[in-house]
Amino acid sequence: MVALRACISPVRQSIVVKNRKIQRNHVDQISDLNDLRLFAEVVDRGSFTAAGKALGLQTSKLSRRISALEEELGVRLLNRTSRSLSLTDTGRQFYQHCLALVSESKAAKQIVEEMRTLPQGTVRFSCPLNLMQSGVADDVALYIRDNPRVQVLVDATNRRVDVVKEGLDFAIRVRQLPLDDTDLAARKFGSSIFVLIASPALVKAHPPLVELATLSQWPTLDTASDDERYTWDLVNREGKKVVFHHHPRMATDDFASLRLAALQGVGACMLPREFVDADIQAGRLLHLLPELAARPGHVHAVFPRQRGMVPAVRRLLDVLVAGYQERHSGRDLYIGPQLW
Repeated sequence: MVALRACISPVRQSIVVKNRKIQRNHVDQISDLNDLRLFAEVVDRGSFTAAGKALGLQTSKLSRRISALEEELGVRLLNRTSRSLSLTDTGRQFYQHCLALVSESKAAKQIVEEMRTLPQGTVRFSCPLNLMQSGVADDVALYIRDNPRVQVLVDATNRRVDVVKEGLDFAIRVRQLPLDDTDLAARKFGSSIFVLIASPALVKAHPPLVELATLSQWPTLDTASDDERYTWDLVNREGKKVVFHHHPRMATDDFASLRLAALQGVGACMLPREFVDADIQAGRLLHLLPELAARPGHVHAVFPRQRGMVPAVRRLLDVLVAGYQERHSGRDLYIGPQLW
């Protein structure tokens, strides 16, 4: 045997070794797992004819597939006669594993179908902190309560996020028109209108506010500014722009802190209507100069165009849009000229 091997050239030895490796790999890994399902169907139906009808395959083709499987495995799985089929001992054990594989494949498909129809899995999105505090957080909590198979991860931040790079399903933004031209799709929530408000105590303590210029005699509050220049750009009923420059007593990006300061009579402030409507209706804050309007911010969600939206994401967006629009219905009383 050794002498024979020595007579074979190195090239031929390499071919022999490679062929042996290929043959062993055929046993280690079945080339077409569909053959296992076909084999299980033949055993379940008791004949190639019945299995072929159930699978929509020609009997001859099905028989060749099983024969090829046996040849690939190097064993006989079925005892065939002209009238019956029976399992060999090896075939009986092999059949049990085939059943397990078919069952797992059905379970895998069911999971995918459920993911396509039932809200489940993890939803990741970002939202400005102030918008979260003005009702979005309540909507998210109700959604989680009603969908126990969904996990929601929220990045409550005022920074501009990259939806694609950060792996977010969507991001909620508030922007003025025109919106950025991006490759992201968008879904509109509504408009966010800033209104000028102050506490009744502050109004009584200062001269009557008949025009915006009079506000220079009042203390003010404002959102933070990088260059520490504070300006309110408004429009009157005639469409004329009215600009007010001021030096606020406090400036912060936290609307909740500005609201609390306004309630304490620290100063007049411009805040989103959804953030102070309840206070206005209760008389805790007064809406000043309703004939002036600020440019509305457009609240919308952006998400990748190419990515399929699973039910968990789609339903959460539906809930957030409906909640936002419901909170803003019937609030035109405080919008004034923003309706133009």
